[in-house]
Amino acid sequence: MSFRTSSSTRWWALIVLALTQLVVVLDGTIVNIALPQAQTELGLSDSQRQWVVTAYALAFGALLLLGGRIADYWGRKRTYVVGMIGFGAASAFGGLAQTGAELIIARGLQGAFAALLAPAALALLTVTFPSGRDRNTAFAVFGTVAGAGAAVGLVLGGVLTEFADWRWCLLVNLFFVAVGLVGAWLFLTESRAPGDNRYDWPGVVTVTLGLGGLVYGFSLAENGWGDPLTIGFLAVGVVLLALFVWIESRVAQPLLPLRIVTHSARGGAFLIQAVAGSVMIGATLYLTFHLQIVLGMSALWAGVASLPLPLATMVTAPFATKMLAKTGPRPLLIAGPLIVAAALLYLSRITADGAYAVEVLPALVVMGAGMGFIFVPLQNLALLGVAPHDAGAASATANSAMQIGGSIGLSVFTAVYAASLGGIDHGAVDAAALTSAYGATFVAAAVGMVVAAAIAIGLVRGRKTELMPTGDAAAVHVG
Repeated sequence: MSFRTSSSTRWWALIVLALTQLVVVLDGTIVNIALPQAQTELGLSDSQRQWVVTAYALAFGALLLLGGRIADYWGRKRTYVVGMIGFGAASAFGGLAQTGAELIIARGLQGAFAALLAPAALALLTVTFPSGRDRNTAFAVFGTVAGAGAAVGLVLGGVLTEFADWRWCLLVNLFFVAVGLVGAWLFLTESRAPGDNRYDWPGVVTVTLGLGGLVYGFSLAENGWGDPLTIGFLAVGVVLLALFVWIESRVAQPLLPLRIVTHSARGGAFLIQAVAGSVMIGATLYLTFHLQIVLGMSALWAGVASLPLPLATMVTAPFATKMLAKTGPRPLLIAGPLIVAAALLYLSRITADGAYAVEVLPALVVMGAGMGFIFVPLQNLALLGVAPHDAGAASATANSAMQIGGSIGLSVFTAVYAASLGGIDHGAVDAAALTSAYGATFVAAAVGMVVAAAIAIGLVRGRKTELMPTGDAAAVHVG
């Protein structure tokens, strides 16, 4: 149909794709606000509670590289449609879950289908807006929506939990799915990568199982770092990831070309992305618990009270962009993590009877500002010196680092939280013990951010002109 290629249709396609990016990002946070209510209704343990978040992030991050390859080889529109249908089905399953295990499985399925949706949407945006001013505008809109997704998820999750039920934090996705499918039929055009393309299945299996073993091993650490199961799963994860690297160095069409991650500055950027993900996904989850369980906020007000963090990031981003052009990425990637670390240390001083405006709000604002100084240069470094045919894999690697970092970080913070409580039954814990445990997770997160600054000092080296990419670059989703 001719209207598919019209100029106006391209902008309708942008709306559909931006809406897709929104739902993928907001689903990483929308359930956070609902977790206390879901935990009570389904009888989740603290360990199961963290897996409701971890399952989504782990499946999303581990399968993103494969999702990008499927979109390129099988067809981007086809992959988008299948991903959207599967995401809707998984959301419905989760919204109707009767046990904690069903909810965790549903969240993992959501993450798996999100791993199809996210790269397909980005690739479709790239071919719909191939060059020029329209391309810059389209990517600016797409990136803005991605940046706002976390904030939208917090507020929407609060509204739905407060005035409907926690289950609607999952069922609301059916609306987005319906809009996405109709929009795909009307406005999106099929495309795929040319040539003889083959899947790197050994790479897919080893990296997926390796990351899964690593994350599950960290999740078992709450039982003790010396526990045989903890050591066993961590060891299996490391061995499988080492095998993945060996496979990628030998196959003709690797899932992850090693040249993408062996570049010093780019590899450093991926490591910093992982640490930032651990804080944004892991540490902030315990903040929402503090707001609701200790301070007694409703789900709605907990969502609103969490907003200063993403809003401060969005406000800071334009200033960070201007500074990036003057200083290059290295100074920002040193200062940003240290700013976040300082905010986390301030947050670790929370008390059971402390006021939100005094003990929490200042830390959220400073933390959000610091994150702005981290995410802006990371988007540039992720594609530094990357050839056009590797841009999709580099973007997927950055996204994967964020999600996997969040999965591992949440598992580590849960272990720190459990160790701080000393094995006390959750129902018997008083507010003072909870705040002490939450504070310990924030200290652990602060240590991680100091490590991120050290990574920037050690790996992000070179003159400013050498650390700034030139020409068109694919967008990098950081939600």
